[in-house]
Amino acid sequence: MSVKVNQLTKVYGVQHAINNISFEAHTGQVLGFLGPNGAGKTTTMKILTCFMPATSGEVTVCGHNVKSDSLEVRRHIGYLPEHNPLYKDMYIKEYLRFVAGLHKIKAPQKRISEVIELTGLGIESHKQIGQLSKGYRQRVGLAQAIIHDPKVLILDEPTSGLDPNQIVEIRRVIKELGSQKTVIFSTHIMQEVQALCDRVIIINRGNIVADDKMENLQQRLTGGTIVTVEFGSQVDIKKLQDLPKVRSVNHLGDNRFQLLAPEDTDIRKTLFEFATRNNIALLEMQREISSAEDVFAELTRTATN
Repeated sequence: MSVKVNQLTKVYGVQHAINNISFEAHTGQVLGFLGPNGAGKTTTMKILTCFMPATSGEVTVCGHNVKSDSLEVRRHIGYLPEHNPLYKDMYIKEYLRFVAGLHKIKAPQKRISEVIELTGLGIESHKQIGQLSKGYRQRVGLAQAIIHDPKVLILDEPTSGLDPNQIVEIRRVIKELGSQKTVIFSTHIMQEVQALCDRVIIINRGNIVADDKMENLQQRLTGGTIVTVEFGSQVDIKKLQDLPKVRSVNHLGDNRFQLLAPEDTDIRKTLFEFATRNNIALLEMQREISSAEDVFAELTRTATN
């Protein structure tokens, strides 16, 4: 495994920013690290990258302890912080040459050309960093994070401030890197999770409240299949509750209802037959599972209460 966190705790005074958390991240995996503001995401990332010491617990990166062997850990990690620190008066290639020098990279010009192409900086590579849009500054931050070809990539809100086209491009880069490296990234954008993550950790108030694939979390949260239906006229909710395989019915307003059925059960045919039998127009019917937003909200709310 590339990253192993064991009973990690960080205390500020009397406040536990991280409370005895443990998890692992593996090569070839994109791990989403999610949580509300103040949940402990950035604190965890700062400890993993040796920017901050833990109060207790152990973290190893590629077999090296972050406390006793921090220089070796830094050689294996690429880090893009939430607030991307850059030298704005430097040109892109000048800055990347500077970073390559810090990492003592052999053949730096070749590697700089590779990361410029990978991050889509080619069209802007002649400019000073201060002249770039926020989106392109994020690309420069990502380029510096991968220039030394690290085994572990830690990205804190990597698509912050990007337009939709740039988000798609950065997603492509992260997905490509994730096939060869260990990628841990935090985000508040749930579409990012569904598009990129092999696995999701949700942290709330310093505690891990979920660690699984997103589809498993969605199934676990609902415990079944949801069908949203809209009728053309009024329907007695009790009649819907009495239909075979229907566990519960939620009235969404007007003639819209949300029905929960057992997992792997499709009640759409039952609803169609019900509408036909009662001469009721069926305007809409959609089978779905909980969204990523629903999962996030439910798990963090449950953990808070």
